[in-house]
Amino acid sequence: MITGIGDNPKASFRVTHGKGSRQIGLRWFRFNLVGGLGVAVQLAVLLGLKSGFHLSYLPATALAVEVAVLHNFFWHERFTWRDRGSRGLSQRAARLWRFHVANGLVSLAGNTALIYLLVHQLKMPALPSAVAAIALCSPLNFLLADRWVYRQAPAYACPLKIFSNRRLTSAR
Repeated sequence: MITGIGDNPKASFRVTHGKGSRQIGLRWFRFNLVGGLGVAVQLAVLLGLKSGFHLSYLPATALAVEVAVLHNFFWHERFTWRDRGSRGLSQRAARLWRFHVANGLVSLAGNTALIYLLVHQLKMPALPSAVAAIALCSPLNFLLADRWVYRQAPAYACPLKIFSNRRLTSAR
């Protein structure tokens, strides 16, 4: 849903939180575009750490995942959820913490469990299983990011506004 917000021509309309299928579809597209780039970043870092620095798989994977998470967070801040801009460093740090928690719970645990199920139980090949796990975890990652990581702060009324209430001012 699009609502007007004052006379400022630069901010005359905004997309309200979670409303309108067109806006959600565009955000879903952006989310997946950033995620796809994140997969490429993760694989490139993993390859570089393995080939260039001869790191073993476990630390190389952990570092590659962290670089991809930071990459995705950076681009979600500036591209996917740019309309929900942060109000300073503390809000951005809180979002980064929530992003890590959401990604950790869904991406790491979800992908690990799904790959175990698909590869070990259903005997599917590893690469298609990884792609399927990413696709299956993506909607929950999006939902957590949209509703929790990048949630809009509630609009609080100014505490001084009570003094403009007619009942209070006319009672004097």
